[in-house]
Amino acid sequence: MTPGRDGELIGDEEGQQPATPVPVDPPADAIPLTDVLEIPYAFARTHGVILSGMEKDGLHVALREGADPEILLEVRRYLDQPFAIDFVDEAEFNRLLHARYAVGEGAEGLAGSLGDADGLDALASGLPSAEDLLESSDDAPVIRLINGIIAEAVRQGVSDIHIEPYEQALVVRLRQDGVLKEHLRMPAHAAPVVVSRIKVMSRLDIAERRVPQDGRIALKLGGRQLDVRVSTLPSRGGERVVMRILDKDQAGLSLDLIGVHGAAETVLREALAEPNGIILVTGPTGSGKTTTLYACLQLLNDGQRNILTVEDPVEYSIDGIGQTQVDSKVGMSFAAGLRAILRQDPDVVMVGEIRDRETADIAVQSSLTGHLVLSTVHTNDAIGAITRLRDMKIEPFLIASSLRAVIAQRLVRRLCEHCRTPVPADKGVAALLGFDEGETIYKAPGCNQCGRTGYQGRIGVFEAVKIDGTLRRLIAEGGDEAVIARHAFLSAPNLGGAARALVRAGETSPEEAIRISRREDDEVDDG
Repeated sequence: MTPGRDGELIGDEEGQQPATPVPVDPPADAIPLTDVLEIPYAFARTHGVILSGMEKDGLHVALREGADPEILLEVRRYLDQPFAIDFVDEAEFNRLLHARYAVGEGAEGLAGSLGDADGLDALASGLPSAEDLLESSDDAPVIRLINGIIAEAVRQGVSDIHIEPYEQALVVRLRQDGVLKEHLRMPAHAAPVVVSRIKVMSRLDIAERRVPQDGRIALKLGGRQLDVRVSTLPSRGGERVVMRILDKDQAGLSLDLIGVHGAAETVLREALAEPNGIILVTGPTGSGKTTTLYACLQLLNDGQRNILTVEDPVEYSIDGIGQTQVDSKVGMSFAAGLRAILRQDPDVVMVGEIRDRETADIAVQSSLTGHLVLSTVHTNDAIGAITRLRDMKIEPFLIASSLRAVIAQRLVRRLCEHCRTPVPADKGVAALLGFDEGETIYKAPGCNQCGRTGYQGRIGVFEAVKIDGTLRRLIAEGGDEAVIARHAFLSAPNLGGAARALVRAGETSPEEAIRISRREDDEVDDG
């Protein structure tokens, strides 16, 4: 079997029946999997067959459920080696496909071939709106470089790609689990070529380099739908680019998957069951507020409610929900969008962020007229959201009447489950966390599974405040923030208490818990 046009595999004989899949013992000098001729991606995806690994009994090929077994004859001719066959369902096949083909060439190797010969002329060809990076046959080094960087970032679970030009180099940094790390360093002259190609992909003006620009790239990677949000910013060394990767497969997150458990889950579910009122999610930028709102919308999206949102920008598309994007250029602000969607007979309204008094006023009035309003504010904790509404000149009695619950959240890195080990807490850690000296905590030294970092992924830390009768009275009377907090956390943990619970459970490290804790936590009962 030899490769044909468009990635097809062509056999040498016709009409033969597939051989019986029998494992074959490999020779003593078995060829490493990396040296085996690879099955082209387009053929593997179309025909449901993939080279899945090298085991003790030789090569293994995975055949997707429902695929034509005759294709194994072609694979046998192409590989020119015996192999064993594993039958897998579609979900497992897609996982293998993504893992096998996520990065065809390392980004570091591609960077070495980026030279002046491939000037801006090589960037002129645009991409379709949803091209699959793994099927791209364009060999222009800059295109392969950017495809490789994006594909590798997705494979590693990266949230943001930073492309930063300096006088001496072009640096690529990736934000994984909330931490930026340098991934690639290229010659400085590569910066205009790389930035221009990204601007072409995101349909931005490549001739305009003096003002910031925002765009989007719709991509597919191994069957996964991706949305890449692109932002450019002029700087001394050239245009900086940040690409935020939004995995559309993650739009179906549930409260359980994002880590909302215990008291916080109870408060949030009870508030979502209310027919009207305001539910606020607070926290700094990058703490996962929007993800929590989407999880709430998924819970409410039962087909019996009219759910409308106004967002900046729309991060995930959800079937059954009307989503509107803010556009300041044409006067479409949060306030204008909120006023407009209230004339669309909504049951549930989601406002991406309450930034000013006008938006806050409309949100409060909407809740008082029978709508359930979900939104975010930027404050450090749940009680701070009440103070922030006061600062926006919202009357205290209106806040007390409309607010149903406030959720504050942070993200902490999750300890690698492969290398975490229990250790006794030393005196310093015990004092900072309020633990007993010698109490069992967990640390992870790092392993191959976590890239020697000791962490894999992130988990949410939540504090939830339910506005009960007492809190409603305190808010209406303009009560002090400390007094409100003392009552709010009588029977539920605040952020510090929730973080310490995760340390005891071995989910995160003491350092991560200390990072998000506040001094005033000591003054509040953890519940």
